[in-house]
Amino acid sequence: MTLTLDCNGRPLVLGRPCVMGVLNITPDSFSDGGTYLPADAALVRAKRMWEEGADIIDIGAESTRPGAPAVTQEEELRRLLPVLEAVAAEVPLPISIDTSKAAVMRAAWSLGAGLMNDVTALRADPLALETIAGLGVPVCLMHMRGTPQNMQENTHYRDVVAEVKDFLFERVAQCVAAGIPRHHLLVDPGFGFAKDLEANRTLLRHLDDLASIEVPLLVGLSRKRMIGELSGVESASERVAGSVAAALWAVSRGACIVRVHDVAETVQALRVWRGLS
Repeated sequence: MTLTLDCNGRPLVLGRPCVMGVLNITPDSFSDGGTYLPADAALVRAKRMWEEGADIIDIGAESTRPGAPAVTQEEELRRLLPVLEAVAAEVPLPISIDTSKAAVMRAAWSLGAGLMNDVTALRADPLALETIAGLGVPVCLMHMRGTPQNMQENTHYRDVVAEVKDFLFERVAQCVAAGIPRHHLLVDPGFGFAKDLEANRTLLRHLDDLASIEVPLLVGLSRKRMIGELSGVESASERVAGSVAAALWAVSRGACIVRVHDVAETVQALRVWRGLS
């Protein structure tokens, strides 16, 4: 059955695997930190992703790479709001905001953002659950242990698939209990967040086990360290082919949305994949 998310008046149709284009407006993201921090550069990139076939754009104003320092709410808003306003005015795609702060969610929604992508699964800010419920906006809940500052100290699992699944089941249930409709929820297993290479590989091999959660699955593998470890490519910007291969693996095992830096290449690969299916 095709699900359509109402992203603040902009529909996101999940009838086929969708491509979420990454737009980092930070000075320190692992792959492209600083490149799109100026609002004019960010707008050019957003337009390019739209032309390349992205279904939704995910804007992040705080890096969540391993070891990244936290930023204040004021700084996140300072980076985000001019870019969001410009992109929302000139790019008709749904816009997702990568944030864990309730105040940022509210401000972004008021400027047209239609999906919130929270790496803490609405746990970091005590106001986040009620904010999402009140706004009526879809949200993606990601699995992570700890914080970006210490998550890579928490990579031991007895059964990573079961533990990630149980966590996401629990967060979905808590969101529904707080008044967020189930059809507004997505989940993300959090590749690279408190997971080493072996945990990432195991989780990816058993990705279809997460289907039992019965909400759409978003997967972010693009250019990550695991791609470099598997391919032997050190530079994140040169991991395009490996990232596309991982995206195809993910959609073949149930991912509804793939979050990527390289939109054109991923869109082309998915078109071929669908054409041969």
